[in-house]
Amino acid sequence: MSIQSRAISAPSAAIRLTVLALSALLALTAVLFGARNAAAEDMDRGAIEKIVREYLVQNPEVIAEALTELDRRQKAAEEAARRTVLSESSDILFNSARQVVLGNPKGSITLVEFFDYNCGYCKRAFGDMARLLEEEPELRMVLKEFPVLGEGSVEAAKVAIAVNTLAPEKYADFHQALLMTRGRANKDSALKAATDVGLSAEEIASAMSTDENDRTIEESYTLANRLGLTGTPSYVIGDEVIPGAVGYEQLKAKIDALKNCGETTC
Repeated sequence: MSIQSRAISAPSAAIRLTVLALSALLALTAVLFGARNAAAEDMDRGAIEKIVREYLVQNPEVIAEALTELDRRQKAAEEAARRTVLSESSDILFNSARQVVLGNPKGSITLVEFFDYNCGYCKRAFGDMARLLEEEPELRMVLKEFPVLGEGSVEAAKVAIAVNTLAPEKYADFHQALLMTRGRANKDSALKAATDVGLSAEEIASAMSTDENDRTIEESYTLANRLGLTGTPSYVIGDEVIPGAVGYEQLKAKIDALKNCGETTC
């Protein structure tokens, strides 16, 4: 489930990459031609473009190769930027006083999930998360409210933050109840889940209206923006950002890799 305003469609990305690749080929050809023939500086741009065009028509595979290499370099640059952000934001990402921690609070392995109560993929992934918590005694699971799917999601997140503020020991039951509720989550459905675990609507309303409640959501938005997250669920484990509902097996593999961190390269 992605944020449409941030998402880049595949066709748009492909066109952008193609333009960049062709521009790079044009510049490279001009440089090479000039290096091999001093008279090239007297040629006009149209002549050079004609040479490039003829070459590309005769060797179209060059475009595919250039696009592949450009895509590889962009992904490498994005990953390097994310690792820098992870390093710079590690304390607030893993140890913020505003976050929810499930599982072993002193566990040696931390898995962070950015989620939205209206995210169908998050609902389907809940079973995977519950299974990991049950199987991994060293797992510390951090939940970040990341309401990106409309006003109802923001309302539900604000109620959830209030629950965690008032009664953190009841958050897990509230979280499961609301995430598994059919239909769209909003203030009404979230309040029902909160009152079902023993909190009063008046207490929740009071806690929702605080500046701290708003700051909690803003903190998640800021982190997600810096990490380049565009949808839910998104995970962080170790020094890796994992977008999308990748499933139990892949998350388990990441956890196992961290367990062996002292014996192999992490």
